[in-house]
Amino acid sequence: MRRSSYPDHEVTTINWQAFKLILPYLFEFKQRIFFAMLCLVLTKIASVYLPFILKDIVDTLDAQNSTNEQLSDLVIVPFGLVAAYGLVRLSIVIFAEVRDTLFGRVTERAIRRISLNVFRHLHHLDLDFHLNRQTGGLSRDIDRGTSGISFLMRFMVFNIIPTLLEIIMVVSILFVNYGFKFAVITLLSIGAYIAYSVYATERRTRYVRAANQADSSSNTRAIDSLLNYETVKYFTNEEYEAKAYDKQLESWEQAKIKNRLSLFALNGGQAFIIAIAMTLMLALAAYEVSYGVMTLGDFVLINAFMMQLFMPLNFLGFVYREIKGSLANIENMFSLLARKAKVADCPDAKALKVDKAVIEVSDITFNYQEKRQIIKGLSFTVNSGEKVAIVGQSGSGKSTLVKLLFRFYDVKSGTVSVDGQDITKVSQHSLRKNIGIVPQDTVLFNDTLFANIQYGRPDATEQEIYKAIEMAHLTEFIESLPDGVNTIVGERGLKLSGGEKQRVAIARTILKDPAILIFDEATSSLDSQSEQAILTAINDVSKNRTSVVIAHRLSTVIDADNILVMKQGEIIEQGSHQQLLAQQGTYANMWQLQQTSLDD
Repeated sequence: MRRSSYPDHEVTTINWQAFKLILPYLFEFKQRIFFAMLCLVLTKIASVYLPFILKDIVDTLDAQNSTNEQLSDLVIVPFGLVAAYGLVRLSIVIFAEVRDTLFGRVTERAIRRISLNVFRHLHHLDLDFHLNRQTGGLSRDIDRGTSGISFLMRFMVFNIIPTLLEIIMVVSILFVNYGFKFAVITLLSIGAYIAYSVYATERRTRYVRAANQADSSSNTRAIDSLLNYETVKYFTNEEYEAKAYDKQLESWEQAKIKNRLSLFALNGGQAFIIAIAMTLMLALAAYEVSYGVMTLGDFVLINAFMMQLFMPLNFLGFVYREIKGSLANIENMFSLLARKAKVADCPDAKALKVDKAVIEVSDITFNYQEKRQIIKGLSFTVNSGEKVAIVGQSGSGKSTLVKLLFRFYDVKSGTVSVDGQDITKVSQHSLRKNIGIVPQDTVLFNDTLFANIQYGRPDATEQEIYKAIEMAHLTEFIESLPDGVNTIVGERGLKLSGGEKQRVAIARTILKDPAILIFDEATSSLDSQSEQAILTAINDVSKNRTSVVIAHRLSTVIDADNILVMKQGEIIEQGSHQQLLAQQGTYANMWQLQQTSLDD
């Protein structure tokens, strides 16, 4: 089980390059973006105009009150202004809702397209990447990336840009209508607020990052443990796993505590700046009103403007930190798209054309690590319709040959060809489409038996699926189940026995109907009765097909046309079962040992 945590990107600066990655996905709806921006501007114009109506209402009421007009006049005169105030406030909500609706579709489509591209790309990456990945951490990277796009679009379009637009409009109005003092105080207070928010947010970023890393680590640990449920049970390590998980959660808890304290400092400082700014502005306005320079309505207007400006700025620290994090998460997700597969189709790759399904392996070498060579100058041929078995001790390179034939890895030297076509010159899709495999450990989807068999060829008819079930000798087993083919097999097929899973794998491969069949130790973990049932199914499906059998039990390959005996990446013997026994070599010794073991 892999235990290292999946690292978070350290966010030190805002990386605006992430915007360039998103823009192509956004511009699919140019008209929607235009109208959303128009609604945004109209919303801010209405928002800035609202305090002026409030000022006029207050001034009108104050004037009427001071002149002792009749109650009827008092109600009638400002009624239009009050109605206008309600209409403008309604228009702000309507424009905002239209803007959200228009731009929401843009964001959702962008997230959908990006998520699909990442998903497809992950399936195109090589086996080495997937063997070294950590599912929990990787899934969190994708989740954070898509959430980052959603957050970035929502707050940049609906918070940052409108707030900047409103600041410009309000400062301009204050300067023109009330002089530079009000404009300067507003600008200085906003500047101090932004500077402190950025500073405090930078200080607390390390706590946020630590919490994220602890979150990824604990999530990876939990998923890793649950994926290896059987192993945990075999070794009765439930408490060990719980303690290890709790240790990760403890780190997360401590990081969250520090994160909360730093948030307190951020919010406290912001509140102090707002209080000072509001006090200065209102004191200056009150002074102007007392000397008759400004009206009571002006006092209310300035108070309303300051409230409108600082309300969205209240979230500045949060927005700044989240935008930084979102941009980093977006870039992190796009880095998955930028990752190149180690095994890729050549530019002029053609589809594999299979006629006789002859496999030729010519002087190939391969190694996973530089200092350890796995395959050493290997050559052999599997003729059309032949059944060739590959046997040998563990670590001799048998299963590696399967990976090379599927082109999960490329050989270091030499060639592997099918019907004279070098597999590095044809598309991987066409190559794998013509090869079927029954692996040693069959992993099924948590779905019905029917769906798992249909996975071999999703467009197969129901009649074809039932024929595959019959050829795999699954009919009797399925009929014994209460839900038949609709039985849910459980996560990774845990509700089925090893033999049952192998027969499902055979049915799936039969349905695929490939020209070449590979059986990778398909009976190694089965009892004798299950093994015979599987061997019968294998022999039925292998008729008139080129097949390669990787075997541990020699009794399963005695009918093979040719048996290759491997040792340390080389073929040391080959021939039929009887020929190899007559040689009295490695194969004969292996046979003798296994027969002795069976007798015991």
